[in-house]
Amino acid sequence: MKQLVAIVGPTGVGKSTLAMNLAPLFHGEIIGCDSRQIYRYMDIGTAKPGPDEMKLVPQYLVDIINPDEKLSLAQYQAMAYRTINEIHSRNGVPFLVGGTGQYFRAVIEGWDIPEVAPDLELRRKLETEAIEHGVDGLYSRLKEIDPEGASGIDPRNVRRVIRALEVYQIQGVPFSKLRKKNPPPYQSLIIGLTLERKELYRRVDNRVDLMIERGLVAEVAKLLEMGFSFSLPAMSGIGYKQIGEYLQGRMSMEDAIARIKYETHRYIRQQYAWFSLKDERIHWFDVKDDLGTDIIKLTSDFYRLNKL
Repeated sequence: MKQLVAIVGPTGVGKSTLAMNLAPLFHGEIIGCDSRQIYRYMDIGTAKPGPDEMKLVPQYLVDIINPDEKLSLAQYQAMAYRTINEIHSRNGVPFLVGGTGQYFRAVIEGWDIPEVAPDLELRRKLETEAIEHGVDGLYSRLKEIDPEGASGIDPRNVRRVIRALEVYQIQGVPFSKLRKKNPPPYQSLIIGLTLERKELYRRVDNRVDLMIERGLVAEVAKLLEMGFSFSLPAMSGIGYKQIGEYLQGRMSMEDAIARIKYETHRYIRQQYAWFSLKDERIHWFDVKDDLGTDIIKLTSDFYRLNKL
């Protein structure tokens, strides 16, 4: 049976660090499972692995599209499966690493993602409504018709909220009900990292401060100079939107930083909806403990068992 190791959990908990230490022990190669790290030129604000890390362990599905390009869930899933198969062909072990729950479940559970052609007129109407009245009303509407689907969508992600409403209007069935599952032929080990919420918030707050020190403001300004508009979905991500508002004179730097931290905390709460601590498929580890020996043993047992 072909193997797949996934490392999941909320942002800032240490998934990438664990993957960098663990993957080399098992001929592992890392596949990004992060809907923000797919964008080129957006490095600091997405906590993307640096060039040195990318050289130490092969990493894929990072830096694959420009900020003004789109990547559908179906496209990501297809690219992930292709990369997994390529790693298997080299007798390696793919490590799926990241905190985007929808990406993770689409790959692990084998979602059969329905191809619904866009209704451009309806989309423009919903986009206008979002601009004029905000996305909250659209998100409330989505929660009424598809609470399961809404629970996995960031309320601030206008593009995905509109797409879910669009699919419902076209099909008459909630998007979450259209998905069928065809699990891929992999034996999967899923490692989850967690941390007491207050301490996790403290960590990500420190990380935000470090991002500012490392040049997040300059990074956002450079994206603007390159012609990438704040109206792009990529530029509405946490950190980029708030720094953009600062650069436009709509928010002080102090308020922008505070808002980034607040939105990151909210995003963490949403991630725990995707990666439930009650999910029996996930082997959870609290990162306040010394995890090295236990995680290596768990992975070693999985690796040996599936090599027999």
